[in-house]
Amino acid sequence: MDEPIIRLDGVTTTYEGAAHPVIHDIDLSIGRGEFVIVGGPNGAGKTTLLETIAGLLPVVSGTVSVCGFDAVRQGPQMRKKLGYVIQNFDFDPYTPFTVDEVLLMGRYGLLGFCKRPGAEDFAAVERSLERMGITDLRTSHIGKLSGGQQQKVLIAHNLVKKPDVLLLDEPFSNLDLATREHVCDVLCGIADAGVTVVIVSHAFDALPARDVRVVVMKDGGIVLNNVIPPEQVQDTVRRTSEETHA
Repeated sequence: MDEPIIRLDGVTTTYEGAAHPVIHDIDLSIGRGEFVIVGGPNGAGKTTLLETIAGLLPVVSGTVSVCGFDAVRQGPQMRKKLGYVIQNFDFDPYTPFTVDEVLLMGRYGLLGFCKRPGAEDFAAVERSLERMGITDLRTSHIGKLSGGQQQKVLIAHNLVKKPDVLLLDEPFSNLDLATREHVCDVLCGIADAGVTVVIVSHAFDALPARDVRVVVMKDGGIVLNNVIPPEQVQDTVRRTSEETHA
């Protein structure tokens, strides 16, 4: 594999005030354009792994590098290359931003200081609306949308950032099967274009028609890290989780 775009070496991280580390002694290398599924039981450290990659947690030991940037020392620069769709979002029904405005916010990191969005930025918003099939929602206020619609808006918001790495925490949780398949097709397309996609998920019925790197976690550590065909993902994650609980 070429120089990994995500690299964790001996990483231990913890939440502020926690008595013990949440993930410990993690070694993980992920290449450009890989499609990665992170699985495992509840409380295994999956979300914490994403937050660590995103530079959102203190690193007790080890190093985290994303897109060539140190996640601790160069966090702001690194996060310009990164998209992150969180799991537990909750928009107030009176949130005053339309879908168009939420997507345009995703371009601000690319504009530079005090610059106004231009034709290229509005075109990027249009492409993401079309890609996610939400052009009909563009003037709707995000707080008035269903959970599944909000999920698609947040993914589109991150796509307009043109990230090199896209992290998604349970992106299929509010979606029906047809929509999950559509979203997976979109994610597979950007992975084919060279974006590294890392997904925490319990849903394995909508996967790309390409090999997938599967990372299974338990008790804050990685117990499996293999590249396998998509039809083997569900059985591999469940079997590994059951074996490590035995």
